[in-house]
Amino acid sequence: MRTAEVGTAIWLVAFIALLPFYGALEDSGRTWWLWTCMAGFGIGLFGLEYCRRRRKARAELADG
Repeated sequence: MRTAEVGTAIWLVAFIALLPFYGALEDSGRTWWLWTCMAGFGIGLFGLEYCRRRRKARAELADG
């Protein structure tokens, strides 16, 4: 779970770090960098929810 949290946070930080360079990214045709970071963040959120649900289900199975 920690890996998913850190990875998701890194994608968000990368997105925020690229925002001030939007004009330069647009001029060079690399705005896809920005949207790749946003997609990584979004997928990371799904991954966090998956991990949370999986952990809960495993705990319920262990309890009997």
